[in-house]
Amino acid sequence: MKTLRALGRALHALWHVVRGLWIIRTEFGRLTPAQTDLVVREWSRGLLRILGVALSVRGEVPTGGPLLQVANHTSWLDIIVMNAARPSRFVSKADARHWPLLGSLITGAGTLYIEREKRRDAMRVVHHVAERLQAGDVISVFPEGTTGDGSELLPFHANLFQAAISAGAPVLPVGLAFIDAATGRPHPAPVFVGDTTLVASIWNVLSADGLQAVVHYGLPEECLGRDRRTWAQQARDEVERLRRSEPL
Repeated sequence: MKTLRALGRALHALWHVVRGLWIIRTEFGRLTPAQTDLVVREWSRGLLRILGVALSVRGEVPTGGPLLQVANHTSWLDIIVMNAARPSRFVSKADARHWPLLGSLITGAGTLYIEREKRRDAMRVVHHVAERLQAGDVISVFPEGTTGDGSELLPFHANLFQAAISAGAPVLPVGLAFIDAATGRPHPAPVFVGDTTLVASIWNVLSADGLQAVVHYGLPEECLGRDRRTWAQQARDEVERLRRSEPL
């Protein structure tokens, strides 16, 4: 029965993804930014419902930019969960562009890609993020640079904090957690790390019971004269606190 349920979710999710691609190609060019955010939010919430993932949002949801959101990174599901709470533009590693279907979706939603192994490309993205922040956007980044298993945070890369410094924009720490709704303990299904393939991780989510995603917003932080490395370390400490907080 669990396999049949997972297959049913997979078919429903595939249709939802195809519909999302159609919306991007036919409607996004005609919508205002506020209307686009609403479509992205409702589409993301719809996908979570199909996948059987409950959403819990804590803290004050930001209303607008300029704002650089920094969050921990566990899974391909992180972008969908954060967009379901509050849509934003993401900075993602370049290989996400090639994920089947999901890559087309996140590209269509305005994701900025970075070749992390190329220092020159990193600086290009820093300048681009600073420009978008100066234009009033909400930008979301995963400063660990890769997914982790959820047991502990990796060190935060400081490069993109320079974008916030250059643009005079605040940074908002965001803690993400995937838990078992019944026990409150970490749920392993969304983990996408090591030898786990994208297909295997998606199947684990489709097969999961009681999966709850928690998005915990902290408070916006101004630079206050900090250099990017100091700011990155202090933001990491706050993200660690937020992601370990007990959900409501």
